[in-house]
Amino acid sequence: RMKHISNEGHEALLDSFEESFGAVEETRFTTIGPTIGSTMKQKAIIALGIALVFIVFYIAFAFRHVPRHLSPWRFGMGAIAALVHDVLITVGIFVVLGAVLGIEIDALFVTALLTILGFSVHDTIVVFDRVRENLKNQRTEKFEKVANDALNQTLARSMNTSISTLFTVAALYLLGADSIEWFLLALLIGIISGTYSSIFTATPLLVWWTNRKERKSS
Repeated sequence: RMKHISNEGHEALLDSFEESFGAVEETRFTTIGPTIGSTMKQKAIIALGIALVFIVFYIAFAFRHVPRHLSPWRFGMGAIAALVHDVLITVGIFVVLGAVLGIEIDALFVTALLTILGFSVHDTIVVFDRVRENLKNQRTEKFEKVANDALNQTLARSMNTSISTLFTVAALYLLGADSIEWFLLALLIGIISGTYSSIFTATPLLVWWTNRKERKSS
C-alpha cells in the first residue's frame, strides 16, 4: 500500500521490479485518485447524516407515549449526542494514527462507523427504555432518581454485552487478516466509546435537559 501514483509511475515501478527481479506478475493494482477520494468522503458524510436523522425520528416515534409530558425528541437528541461522541472519538483516534502511522481511511472505515452507530444506539435505547418503564412505576420520584435507577438496572447487561462483543472483535483483530485490521480496530474503539457514552453521555444529558425545562416551566 502506498500513496496515489500516476499510470506512468506505476509502469516505471513495474519496470524497476523486472530489472531487479526478472519477470514479475502483478495480480492486482487498485488506485483511488483525489477526485474519487473526495467523492467517497462526501458520500460517507451524507450516509452518516442520513443515519443520524432516521435514528432521531425512530427514537422519537418509539418513545412517543412516554409519561410525564416528556418530549420524545429529548430521547432522540440524547441518543444522537452519544452517537456523535462515538463517531468523533473514533475519527479523532484514526486521524492521530494517520499522522503517526500513515493509516488511510477507506470504505471499510465508513462501514465501521455505521456499525458503531447501530451498536451505540442499541445500548442507549436499552437504558432509555428502562427509564420509560421506571417513569410508569415511580411517578413520585425525581427524574434524576428514575434515570439513575435505570442505569443501575441495565449496567450489568450493558457491560456483559459489550465485553462479550469486545472479546470476539479483539480475537479477530489479533488473529484475523491484515485487510480488515483497521476495520476491527475502529470497531474496538467504537464499542468501548459507545458503552461509555450510553452511561455517561446520553442519560446525563437527558436528565440535564429535562430538569432545565422543568425549572423554566416552574
